[in-house]
Amino acid sequence: MTLQGVKISGTGSYVPEKVLTNHDLEKMVDTSDEWISTRTGIQERHIAAPDEPTSALAYEACKEAMENAGVTSQNIQLIIVGTFTPDHPLPNTACFLQRRLGAEGAACFSLEAACSGFIYALQVARSMIQAGQYDTVLVTGAEKLSSVTDWTDRGTCVLFGDGAGAAVLQSTTPEDNGILSTHLGADGNYTDLLHIPAGGTVRPVTEDVLKQRLNYMKMNGPEVFKLAVNSMALAAKKVMEDTGIGPEQVRWLVPHQANTRIISAVGKRLGFDEEKVFVNLNKYGNTSAATIPIAFDEIVKNDSLQKGDYILLVAFGGGLTWGASMIRW
Repeated sequence: MTLQGVKISGTGSYVPEKVLTNHDLEKMVDTSDEWISTRTGIQERHIAAPDEPTSALAYEACKEAMENAGVTSQNIQLIIVGTFTPDHPLPNTACFLQRRLGAEGAACFSLEAACSGFIYALQVARSMIQAGQYDTVLVTGAEKLSSVTDWTDRGTCVLFGDGAGAAVLQSTTPEDNGILSTHLGADGNYTDLLHIPAGGTVRPVTEDVLKQRLNYMKMNGPEVFKLAVNSMALAAKKVMEDTGIGPEQVRWLVPHQANTRIISAVGKRLGFDEEKVFVNLNKYGNTSAATIPIAFDEIVKNDSLQKGDYILLVAFGGGLTWGASMIRW
């Protein structure tokens, strides 16, 4: 049986107005612009306003993606939000986004795969369209990481920012298929390397939890670095093998924007020339599930894609999770 084709018909992105530079962080914790820049590649990040929840960030990115795709809220049949910083534990953030968009009747759910969230959401949407359940699906990766960042921890607070990216997926002919292959993976043996210790059913929020600041992200940087490079290289190689498309044919490698050293190592491991590896980490920091769609939208806006160009998306995140997707524009 020939599966329905799936195309990305529009992209969008949004970052909050407030910019937090490395020099600003020098006044908050014991760090320096030189230390942050040389070790991470980050120079600034955007921080959402107190009254700007994750669904508000997603709304702006989705609105732009829908405009670029030429669809209205009434055309949207399903909304998927990749995030680990929801508006509320209940209900799911996609429902709040649906209300903001006025997309009554659309099915809504959120999924949590940390920084791999957008690629996971992309594959779920792709599968549902291929199965003939939906024709038009709105997918977004959106995070308000400033709400779960410990701004007294100099080892982590310099890394993260807020933002959202989105894509409209639509059914098309098999010949015009735009998502050629996706590989997802995870290894729950490494759950403690990048996590928020409290706030769930294992350890609900208490006064003691707040005193110990266990409701914020904790990370084992060196171990995450090693596993990130290995997992992203593995996922990317899998989709290149599946499609028969090598580095010389790919227009852009778009890795999760976590650290320039990780990005560089992944590019080299896969055999990509440096100029083919997309980096915008310096402007936004690590926005988790939003990094891939923000980067993808930047590429689209810069008009650097031609019809038929291949874009390889690859990410890793807490869990540990990882994923890669080969896109044909």
